[in-house]
Amino acid sequence: MSLRPESPRRARSAVPIAGEAAFADGVERLLASYRAIPETASVRLAKKTSNLFRARAVTTAPGLDVSGLGIVVSIDPQARTADVAGMCTYEDLVAATLPFGLAPTVVPQLKTITLGGAVTGLGIESTSFRGGLPHEAVRSMDILTGAGEIVTAAPGGPNEDLFFGFPNSYGTLGYSVRLTIELEPVKRFVELRHVRFHALAELQDAMDRIIGAGEFDGEEVHYLDGVVFSADEAYLCLGRQTDEDGPVSDYTGGDIFYRSIQHPDGVTRDRLTTHDYLWRWDTDWFWCSRAFGAQNPTIRRLWPKSMLRSSFYWKLVALDRRFDIGDRLAARRGDPPGERVVQDVEVPIENTTAFLEWFLTEIPIEPIWLCPLRLREPAPVGADPVRPWPLYPLEPKRTYVNIGFWSAVPMQPGQIEGRANRLIETRVSELDGHKSLYSDAFYTPEQFDELYGGARFRELKAAYDPQGRLLDMYAKAVRRQ
Repeated sequence: MSLRPESPRRARSAVPIAGEAAFADGVERLLASYRAIPETASVRLAKKTSNLFRARAVTTAPGLDVSGLGIVVSIDPQARTADVAGMCTYEDLVAATLPFGLAPTVVPQLKTITLGGAVTGLGIESTSFRGGLPHEAVRSMDILTGAGEIVTAAPGGPNEDLFFGFPNSYGTLGYSVRLTIELEPVKRFVELRHVRFHALAELQDAMDRIIGAGEFDGEEVHYLDGVVFSADEAYLCLGRQTDEDGPVSDYTGGDIFYRSIQHPDGVTRDRLTTHDYLWRWDTDWFWCSRAFGAQNPTIRRLWPKSMLRSSFYWKLVALDRRFDIGDRLAARRGDPPGERVVQDVEVPIENTTAFLEWFLTEIPIEPIWLCPLRLREPAPVGADPVRPWPLYPLEPKRTYVNIGFWSAVPMQPGQIEGRANRLIETRVSELDGHKSLYSDAFYTPEQFDELYGGARFRELKAAYDPQGRLLDMYAKAVRRQ
């Protein structure tokens, strides 16, 4: 690793607080673009970038102009809240909050994820074992519905049914225009411990104990995630906030964060600024940059530092999809084309080992990311105590582990479409888990209804999109419309 001294926290935000006038201008452009969409066309975002991995149907109709909604409207340091436009990226949001010693309660791993996208599509990170999911920190939302109206939705207040139904709806019930969210205080640095385990069951037990106690070997744990390289090489990464001065590591250039985790046995320590900790996975898109050669030492020395980030890798993925580069290269080597297996699933913590052992045997992908989560307690006023977020029914008072794997596996001649993904869906359901919907899904309509609140979704759809201007969730998530 390379070390560099830490500079003092900047006195001013790197991202200006835009204010109400700028936000009003963005809303005006949004509504004008809605009115310009033909009534026969589906309403979609006119957005150049996306963190979705499922294919989308091509459309020639104009989309919603959200170009004015990528801003932080205001921050209240005393109340520890921020008013944020829906298309603001977490990169810009964090840059605005850190100078106040504050951060969102959950900061998803990639810089270009938007606040609105994380709330409607479920984000997660290493604070989720104590802070839940991004939508749980939302106090109120202004949402553009399919009917072209902007409504305010809040727990225990107006349109609370939409407030609780919005997470995991992926733009099928509306688009968030403005969100008021809670922030939490953070310190300048994160002290890291990487703990190695030689057995997955031991890692599972340790993770469960840490979540219950909030500490490990007498030290507090504020951040918790993990990486599995094989059945006998897995790690928990434990983070503790601190203001103590000292040298910090830098993984934004030549050094690679996930490789720094590996060691023969026991515990190793590391230290990052809070900023660099929050974006530790973005530089190499976890470990997916290796597919583009960016981890080859010779290539990495020549790779511009500004392009070591997930948003640039997305552009390379887009080129691969357009020209089938990966499959063409595989064919030259005499290899079969690949099936994309890019998924995040949640299983109850007690079933983590069972899923990992099955996955490592059946699906040849490594490494694997682990991130535990629990819904926050108590649930907001007005929430269903059994199913507070009906379109993604994680159980309150139950710990889950998000398991992420992002690669491809060889396709065999004659195999059905999505064979590996279908096997994963079946195994996750057998273990009482759920799958996020940002990538390919192969459920039947009946399975989808049962897993993702189909009856409740249709009620909300009738109330807030009676003309069907927005896509249906099954059509969007499974049929790729």
